[in-house]
Amino acid sequence: MHALIFDIDGTFADTERDGHRVAFNLAFREAGLDWRWDEVLYGELLRVAGGRERLLHWMRRILPDDLLDGAAREDVARQLHAAKTRHYVELVARGCVALRPGIARLVEEARTAGLRLAIATTTSRANVEALLAHTLGPQAVDWFAAIACGEDAPAKKPDPGVYACVLRALGLAAGQCLALEDSGPGLAAARAAGVPTVVTRNPYTHDHVFEGALAVVDALGDGAGAPCVGLDELRRWHAAARPDGAFLLH
Repeated sequence: MHALIFDIDGTFADTERDGHRVAFNLAFREAGLDWRWDEVLYGELLRVAGGRERLLHWMRRILPDDLLDGAAREDVARQLHAAKTRHYVELVARGCVALRPGIARLVEEARTAGLRLAIATTTSRANVEALLAHTLGPQAVDWFAAIACGEDAPAKKPDPGVYACVLRALGLAAGQCLALEDSGPGLAAARAAGVPTVVTRNPYTHDHVFEGALAVVDALGDGAGAPCVGLDELRRWHAAARPDGAFLLH
């Protein structure tokens, strides 16, 4: 195992519930819309990958075609998504989005051990850089040898394109890396690229199917009375992976 590849939304931090959802609602209010996505509704909408795609799905759901045609929907979605990104970055800067337990510890362990770090996400680069700077420090973006975002691979997970970008940038084979994901589509994307994967599920993804994951845990642990998943466990799970990235049953 030469590198750890992190997903961002839901894996690195609780960005969906505490960041993106709140930012969408702020963008709606700013635009004079009476839309509001509560935690339950947002969980349903997360089945649609991508923020702009989620907006288009929502508009098709609540607005008749004769009220807003396709081109107009695209334009509204683009404007709302841009406003959402601005609000998200502001929320992150105010400390409203926290890293998930164990993430900062694992990043530090990996750096100390000389492992390379990478990010494979379909969120925007602005979102990633804001999160890293305000949770790990302004220098944190330089800790990652490869960062592939939505701008680099427009097709959303489960498409493996973003992982292909990261592997090219790292110059490593898929089997030399280990991915950390939180969702079924994320796991499918990593596995389609051949990258062995550990899942840290969250309340939005607890009912996803994680067939082929090396391990499925609820958190990496922060040492506050909960077991911690560290590099030793990750190396052990990685060593048990088949060539296709799935777990080797004993």
